[in-house]
Amino acid sequence: MASRATTSAPAKSSAARNIDERTLRYRREMREAEMLPVYFAPLQGFTESAYRRAHFLHAGPKAGESGIAAYYTPFLRVEKGAAREKDLRDLQQDLEFIKSQQSNICHCENADYSSSDDEAPHFYNVVPQVICKDAAEFRILVDDIQKLKKDCGFAADEVFPQIDINMGCPFPMQAKSGRGSGILPRVDAVREILQEVARRSGQQTDAALTFSIKMRLGYTSPDECLALLPLLNEAPLAHITMHPRTGIQQYKGALDFAAFEAFYSQCRHPVIFNGDVTSLSDIQAIERRFPNLKGIMIGRGLLANPALAVQFQAQSPAQSQTSLLSALLKIHDSILDNYRKRLQNDAQILDKLRPFWTYAVLEKRIIKKIAKARNLSDYLNAVDDLRGII
Repeated sequence: MASRATTSAPAKSSAARNIDERTLRYRREMREAEMLPVYFAPLQGFTESAYRRAHFLHAGPKAGESGIAAYYTPFLRVEKGAAREKDLRDLQQDLEFIKSQQSNICHCENADYSSSDDEAPHFYNVVPQVICKDAAEFRILVDDIQKLKKDCGFAADEVFPQIDINMGCPFPMQAKSGRGSGILPRVDAVREILQEVARRSGQQTDAALTFSIKMRLGYTSPDECLALLPLLNEAPLAHITMHPRTGIQQYKGALDFAAFEAFYSQCRHPVIFNGDVTSLSDIQAIERRFPNLKGIMIGRGLLANPALAVQFQAQSPAQSQTSLLSALLKIHDSILDNYRKRLQNDAQILDKLRPFWTYAVLEKRIIKKIAKARNLSDYLNAVDDLRGII
């Protein structure tokens, strides 16, 4: 079982206060500019807590200025009748980070701040995501997340006020089990989960808890999302994130903008766009094409360019290769430090770190050197070659 801290938070340091004040000013400037929010998509094997925290601290010009409205976690799943312990441990690291930064001060204490429905009352905003095949699994996962918050010493309304439901995962192991995109043709299962969402949204004990959905057009047909719209429109959801492909497409083939338009135009909830957004021009094109979007969710584009959200907010051109590598290395080194503290041997650390560079644009010789590294020492020598470039 995960070891769950219950100690009260220590006094707020001057450094933490400075981060809080800078972040408030930064977010106020973004609101005044009416920038479209950018959300960090969950990617299994990439955006676990160590990465999320490193990006939050190092992707922007200052700590906490990463340009990300919220970080969505890779999905928590049920294993042996409970939320998988590995997933809970990952989420616990976020809670420990929040407590260590002393950022769990309610935004409403500042007269200049007005929180949105998916922003936790602290500055490192994380949205846990769950994947389930039915209402029973949904209840287990939500209950275990709520219990983790309590065990770590947080009130229900202090952290993670929103939980996202994954109805889009295309990977066969999940989809063929009726989870992720595999649940979309199962209208009765979706209905039961949404009934549980409605029930929990009205509970006094979960008064601060809201729900959202991340989904695809369908599993085999883009018509499946339209068939679900009557149910979705009646459910109390914060928003829906739509990736305009079907599950069986996985990440192949063109995005179906016509099908997205049909869903977007009929959906009563705010809609976030997700899919193949890898550059500033991509964000701008989506924003122009769908002016009523609530936001844009980006995954692989941010892994390749951690400062993409910051560049969008500043409307600045792409950064130099030197600046890009510098940002990647800062995030990488933060993750390395985290793994060295938590993992038992170099082989485990190497297995965790090597995928970090999957979407980065690097010289072929360095890519090969990273791929061929047989141990952590060889790997770090390859990474040092990058430092030589900057």
